[in-house]
Amino acid sequence: MKKHFTFNLFLFLLISFQMQSQVTYSEHIAPIIYDNCAVCHRAGEIGPMALTNYDEVKTWGSMIEYVTSIKYMPPWLADKEFSTFVGERGLTDDEIQMIKEWVTDGMPQGNPSLEPDLPVFPTGSQVGTPDLVLSFAESYIHEGDLEDQYQIIVLPTGLTEDKMVKAIEMRPGNPGIVHHSLFAVDETGNGQIKDAQTPEYGFPSFGDFGVQSAEQFPQAYVPGAKARKFYTGIGAPMPAGSDLLVQMHYAPIATTQSDSSTVNIFFADPGETIDRIVKQEIMLPFGSTLTNGPFLMQPETVKTFHGIYTVPTKVSLIGIFPHAHLLGKDWTVISVSPQGDTTNLIQIYDWDFTWQNMYFFEQFKVLTPGTKIHAYATYDNTSDNPYNPNNPPQTVGWGLGTEDEMYYLPLVYVNYMPGDEDIVLSDDPTAVDDLNLHFTKDKLYPVYPNPTSNEITIGFSLATADKINLEVMDLQGRVVKRVLSGDFHLSGHHQMRIELGNVANGIYLLNLRSDRFSLSEKFTKTN
Repeated sequence: MKKHFTFNLFLFLLISFQMQSQVTYSEHIAPIIYDNCAVCHRAGEIGPMALTNYDEVKTWGSMIEYVTSIKYMPPWLADKEFSTFVGERGLTDDEIQMIKEWVTDGMPQGNPSLEPDLPVFPTGSQVGTPDLVLSFAESYIHEGDLEDQYQIIVLPTGLTEDKMVKAIEMRPGNPGIVHHSLFAVDETGNGQIKDAQTPEYGFPSFGDFGVQSAEQFPQAYVPGAKARKFYTGIGAPMPAGSDLLVQMHYAPIATTQSDSSTVNIFFADPGETIDRIVKQEIMLPFGSTLTNGPFLMQPETVKTFHGIYTVPTKVSLIGIFPHAHLLGKDWTVISVSPQGDTTNLIQIYDWDFTWQNMYFFEQFKVLTPGTKIHAYATYDNTSDNPYNPNNPPQTVGWGLGTEDEMYYLPLVYVNYMPGDEDIVLSDDPTAVDDLNLHFTKDKLYPVYPNPTSNEITIGFSLATADKINLEVMDLQGRVVKRVLSGDFHLSGHHQMRIELGNVANGIYLLNLRSDRFSLSEKFTKTN
């Protein structure tokens, strides 16, 4: 009897241990799926199937196990060891192993009460609730003639006042034919005039916006990319009464199809001060950019092109957006300062045309004048490339068509401000978080320029909102110019210009103080 009781107790403990150690959907897999997959795999999004509950995930369990084991999903092309970006995707080795064990064990659900709630995602957006939604007035008909088409769609904004834009998000009506979208702001009305001159919706314009004065917006839509808001204090202007020009590149198709897309626009909050305008420089394989041009690939060859761009002024690099077509194989981009210091910008070992991205740096990359950006891009024009659009391979050069190839590298930046080196950008744990700046301490940045003949630019950051004093003092501690006296400033980064006027030549201290701190920076005034 005692042996029987002991055996039953052992069996009970063994089953209890197995139940506790077993990987279940509710307790272990649901958090992984909801945090990493559901943002795209839900109704109306780019994912081909929904992954928002146990039944849906179980149906695709074997496929999920496979694509996560080879790290094809979640998609993230950039090498995380080379450089870091906001909102990086990917699973840990432990998470991948957990999914494997769950599938191998028969995909048990476990206790449903332990399952976390599905995140509340915005409707019709991966960014949040838009401030302005612009939809096509009618469908554009893309002929099934196996030809690429660049069509400019003119969307009147209806704005009655100037706005600062934080993000533009394309929501393609027919993702199967939308190759990419670029955006530009037109204040002239010429886009509407050209649209009225053509019988179809919009007007054709291959490679540009068809309006010379249109200002291209430094964001785009490409397959697999998610729009992101610019950092606090940074934006791009959209004037009152302007039109948004949308360059729609429709891929070649064999059957006639239509598209009616929507564009979401996100403006700066009323309380946000925009003190820097986002700009971009696009590296193209023309002129003196390539060191080994021309941009031409012979059949059955693998070739790496090396381009160089020299930075003319001091800037803070925000992001980098490599773009290639079906022959693309890899990208490596670095910057080298005049002093020889190298900074890694991005490396993509295995280019995938279907999963392009707009990469925003986790920290500003401050580039001094004379810094050279080296961009290496490799293309595989051989029969071994399964994505090669030509069989057998043909000579391929630069072109706007899908079967042509591109070396296209937008560099998104703002003018440098003192203190940019110390700004770190927040991670992006959910689909609706903004990209915010975080200042971990109070700091006064070096005076610029130094020495100066009259005007100086100063920057400082505050960990918390505070009343501050800002003074120019001589080396004996006497105040020679009072700039701020108990003025209230919010937390975050601040910049201002100060004219020294009749302050005599000499060495001075710029002193920033509050009840919490006192900080100083030395500078020299000369003729």
